[in-house]
Amino acid sequence: MQLPPVFGKDNPVTAIALSTDDLLARLHEAVGASQVISDPSLMEQYVVDWSRRFSGPALAVVRPGSTAEVALVMRACADAGVPVLPQGGNTGLVGGSVPGPSDAQPPVILSTRRLSSIDPVDSLSGRRHAAAAGWYYGVDLAARDSATIGGTVATNAGGIHVIAYGMTRAQVVGIEAVLPDGSVVSHLSGLLKDNTGYDLGALLCGSEGTLGVITAVRLRLHRPAGRTSVALIGCPSYAAAMELMSSAVAPGVRLLAAEVLDEPGLDLACTTAGLAWPLVARHPVALLLEVVDGGDASGFVGLDDADVIVGLDASEQARIWSFRERQGEVFSSLGMTHKLDVSVPLAVLADAADELKALVGAYPTVEVFGVFGHLADGNIHLEIHGPPADDTAIDLAILECVARYGGSVSAEHGIGRAKAGELHLCRSATEIAAMRAIKAAWDPQGLMNPGVLFA
Repeated sequence: MQLPPVFGKDNPVTAIALSTDDLLARLHEAVGASQVISDPSLMEQYVVDWSRRFSGPALAVVRPGSTAEVALVMRACADAGVPVLPQGGNTGLVGGSVPGPSDAQPPVILSTRRLSSIDPVDSLSGRRHAAAAGWYYGVDLAARDSATIGGTVATNAGGIHVIAYGMTRAQVVGIEAVLPDGSVVSHLSGLLKDNTGYDLGALLCGSEGTLGVITAVRLRLHRPAGRTSVALIGCPSYAAAMELMSSAVAPGVRLLAAEVLDEPGLDLACTTAGLAWPLVARHPVALLLEVVDGGDASGFVGLDDADVIVGLDASEQARIWSFRERQGEVFSSLGMTHKLDVSVPLAVLADAADELKALVGAYPTVEVFGVFGHLADGNIHLEIHGPPADDTAIDLAILECVARYGGSVSAEHGIGRAKAGELHLCRSATEIAAMRAIKAAWDPQGLMNPGVLFA
């Protein structure tokens, strides 16, 4: 299969007058007719995001099975001047993985779900593709069963173990991508020391499909941490949870995760999933800690007078974790929910969380809401049920509040369409101009996920 020439001045792209039928014919030729979906009823799962808040029409869904097929799809769309929307597991929450309702032109959705091949284990370098090989991938999140590696790289996902391993960008040591003109860049050697110019992998990580389609990555993996203990502790406030995050972990013990959830979210998890209330009493806040201590609870100190449960075996730990990991799911069970993902400096997290709770609680159409998240890295999630999907005033109030605390309007889910208009709250005009210049250089036709990241 012939690939397009190298990206750059020797590979000019000029849109030509292709009818929809002509473009679909080229897509059929590129990937096979069975992998091109144009029936609106069959495209529904691809055009509505996980929050059910964002959706829009698409011209077609294309499911390539190789990098070469991706390149042919990209070249066909570039020739026709048709936008391309890369999509992984479609578990995003900010409208970055689905079309917009008022897009100037419906895009072709390029689904990467068939790009699932895994290369052999490189044991010497610490690579693996299965837990059986004795390695651990540092990014773990509640959507682990449906999110794709490509999607998590495109959004620089975080998850529950950022405090121990870092964000997705810290795990990427090689990358392959197809650029908007159909050319392929590939740098998958995985060298730990490689100072040969710009780090294209780091740039593509977090680019949200606005620069190209990620088709392969080489990942840094870790030896499993060892046996752990998990504790769920009742707290009177976010400030008390912040203090316990430090004082309840024995000196020299490794902290793997520190999560927080509030009473409404914990109560909803119990009533929705049929779980028993886990603590003796009710508390405004619950702190979840996971430490590496051999699995005997010796990693926790100073909890003798606390309302706490500790999980030592895998089943009990899974039960404790379920209260936290079900938060997004249980709020979604109420119907359409505003889902916001922000971060603030740890020094002001308790004050910010308290102000956010007061702000949301006073909003007239809010019925139920929860404030929870990854306490150790300052990442706060808000789930808000009540305001209609098109009510952006509550979102803006939250993002402006976060900006006042010196925080970020997106911690791990990206900017997408939902926050494109608020990017200026945490990025300067100079930074945004620099990002736009990169976008223009890589995607001069502006076909890659238009409307995402930039307003």
